[in-house]
Amino acid sequence: IVDAMTKRPLEEVEIKMNNSDNVVRTDQNGRYQILVTRNNKVILIFKRPGYITLMQPLYAEGKDVDLGITYMEIDVEELHDYNLSIVSEAELTDENINSSNIGFLNAGTDLLARRAAFDFSSTFFKIRGYDSRSGILLINGIPMNRVLRGRPQWNNWGGLNDVFRNQEVSLGLHYSVRHFGDVLGVTNIDTRPGIIRPGFRFSASITNRTYRGRVMATYNKPPKTSGWGYTISGSRRWAKSAYIEGTPYEANSVYGALEYQINDKNSIYITAFLASNLKGRNSAITEEVFELAGRKYNPYWGILGSKARSSRIRLVNEPIAMLNYSHRSHKMDIEAGTSYQWGSQKQSRLGYFNAPNPLPDYYRSLPSFYVTSSIGANFIGAETARESFTMNPQINWPVIYQANRAIENQGKASYILYDDVAEENIFRTHINVNYRLGKFASFDLGLDMNSVNAKYYALLNDLLAADFHEDIDPFSETRNQLEADIFIEEGDIFNYKYKISTRAFNVFSQLRFIRNKWNGFVSAKYYKLNTRRNGLFRNERYTSNSIGESEFIKLANYGFKGGLSFEVTNRHLISAHALLSNRPPVVANMFINPRENNEIVPDLGDEKVSSFDLEYRFQLPFLSGRITSYYTRFQNTTNINFFYIDSGLGSDFVQQVSTGLDRLHLGIECALTYKPSPSLTLTAATSISKHRYASQPNITINFDTAGNTEDLINIEGQEDLGPADIKDYKLSQGPAQAISMGIEYRDAKYWWAGITFNRLWQNHIGISPILRTQSFLIDPETGAPFENTSREKIEQLLGQSPLEDVYIINLTAGKSWLIGGRYISIFASVNNLFDSVFRSGGYEQSRNGNYRQLASDNLSGNPSFGPKYWYGRGRTFFINMAVSFK
Repeated sequence: IVDAMTKRPLEEVEIKMNNSDNVVRTDQNGRYQILVTRNNKVILIFKRPGYITLMQPLYAEGKDVDLGITYMEIDVEELHDYNLSIVSEAELTDENINSSNIGFLNAGTDLLARRAAFDFSSTFFKIRGYDSRSGILLINGIPMNRVLRGRPQWNNWGGLNDVFRNQEVSLGLHYSVRHFGDVLGVTNIDTRPGIIRPGFRFSASITNRTYRGRVMATYNKPPKTSGWGYTISGSRRWAKSAYIEGTPYEANSVYGALEYQINDKNSIYITAFLASNLKGRNSAITEEVFELAGRKYNPYWGILGSKARSSRIRLVNEPIAMLNYSHRSHKMDIEAGTSYQWGSQKQSRLGYFNAPNPLPDYYRSLPSFYVTSSIGANFIGAETARESFTMNPQINWPVIYQANRAIENQGKASYILYDDVAEENIFRTHINVNYRLGKFASFDLGLDMNSVNAKYYALLNDLLAADFHEDIDPFSETRNQLEADIFIEEGDIFNYKYKISTRAFNVFSQLRFIRNKWNGFVSAKYYKLNTRRNGLFRNERYTSNSIGESEFIKLANYGFKGGLSFEVTNRHLISAHALLSNRPPVVANMFINPRENNEIVPDLGDEKVSSFDLEYRFQLPFLSGRITSYYTRFQNTTNINFFYIDSGLGSDFVQQVSTGLDRLHLGIECALTYKPSPSLTLTAATSISKHRYASQPNITINFDTAGNTEDLINIEGQEDLGPADIKDYKLSQGPAQAISMGIEYRDAKYWWAGITFNRLWQNHIGISPILRTQSFLIDPETGAPFENTSREKIEQLLGQSPLEDVYIINLTAGKSWLIGGRYISIFASVNNLFDSVFRSGGYEQSRNGNYRQLASDNLSGNPSFGPKYWYGRGRTFFINMAVSFK
């Protein structure tokens, strides 16, 4: 096997048959030998990172066959960077979004997954409506999903695309030899120097998306037998402001790996990397603010002096070090590894105390506040507010400094800038054994353990010209820390401080078998998790349970998965898979209010997941593809949200706990690739799905009782609101239906161009469950139900309409040259060619928690507490040029 352009032999090319899991690899001279176990027509599959996967038919008749030279072409389309593409980080970090937005790794050659990563990502589209917790991400076999929220931390390896390209993907319920997995599948990223493209590679990019510029350089020397190999890589990405206003970006990434090839079967390697990144955040906005300021508007920044300053900065600095061992032989493969991750994440925000909210889109600063006033519409005030917002749409930093310097404050801060800090020390260990029982069966065994010691606190970043901050809750005028000085200076920890310690243990076993035209697998897992909170501040609002250790939460879970495939012919395959599994809630949904107390969600139970899919795959000479139908139900899930509400029972800042929440996902996926000629490729991919709530969860609200008794919802600090009538409401998981049509031309002179036409629809915003409880119908003034509230009026207020359909056209093109032994390539893409304006997602605000208040706010047609929306980017571009050589 040789490189089609350079004619150099390619080593470490994987070759396997379509009906077998047995893999062989080419040697240093590009040669290989594979044993065909069936005397009929099979398809050989050739795979190597950075090259287009090849499939070659072969008639096996019980004698040796010399296939001659096989040419593999470099996959210039890898320059898309969608193999590590994520939804915009700005869209991922707003704590008001109830659902977790997925950042989905490129699923190898699966067309629909590629469309989801590159063409659909600007609309919050999620594969099958799952969040990223439902997919397991491994790096060198070690699980990287975080126990706090269950998701991988994508930006821990951002900017290291060159060394994170080699991905082994198991989609959906298909088996993985490395992990039991979840309903979204398993992705393993292999970063060994021995499988990365050798030589030096440098690339430079310009874009107007999350960052403006990027440079990246990588050098790799693969190890020879009984020898050393190493990889070094680094990148820098930057922007004073990205596509959204006021979102600076500063990211520096470094990577190093050293591998020692003991012999042709055993190797050991050490890996270390750091992706430090600073990112300005943005916010969802109401339709009123969009009409005033447009889709690029971001309320979190303003001008200080002559420079833009953001109040919402996210800084991630979490190095990871790994030690791995690999054994590969004809009979058995063993992978073992351990990793240590440390560092911190910081998210800044403006705090205000007995002072006006400084954000320019605060509801009292907008025209709608005057139009919907309870004392009557004030159109003059509304026009004044409109003019004021238009002239000063950003944070007024000079006014904030002036307020803090006011003589009457005597040095006490009215405004501060502080960081919410999360420090985590994570120790992970993993071992995986794949044992071949013979020609027709294999056994897999995997074990991983996760130990997390995390500390969370608020750190005073900037007093903004004040002398000190008084650490008192402004609503109840109680102290956040009874056993420390109330006066806080810059660099001090205040407000809250606590630890969470978690230990997780996971083991799985799996039997795979192949017999004639049948192949299948059965697997089982056992998962155990222990966690507890340790409060480090004695909070005056919760003196009895804020400091010290909480009860241990101990949960044990199991799961079973299986699949069966039937090879109708060597080109047609039918398969079915099923999963039945329990899993614990994520740690973030176990403690009701961990910043202030040890309270645990009552009757905390396991989540149940049941899933089934049926799939048909075919590989014809000119047409290939798959059709998949699926059904998944998540049961007994728990969710916690924080917000201020004017409910029928009273007004307060509450923690809403939803329990017994079920979600149903079902649909059909189709992906087709048609090649009428070697140069032309036509593609079509579609997902037609339904994602909805499938139960009426119970809603409980929790609040502190430190205020005046007459102002409290009740003196117990908790109120059970009963079931929320949300069954059959649509989930806010991105468009449920999508279709993409593509045309791509690849010329023999190594240039190519493509265009995709995409339509996405049936996208719904997140609903507020508390508005669907009986408390919504109670008059807060009388304590009795509202009169004249017909079901029709309620449904009109709380109805759920889809967002507008989205139409997006994307263009891509690339060219490559071989000049003096140097491979040079250029790639360019334009997304949203016609600059379409669309809402990509959003959520209802929960402030109007009773019927009269919500109805009154909606009368003007431009409510103060209407839904907040995310808006998709307009026309954007990405240009990348790369040079590589040995």
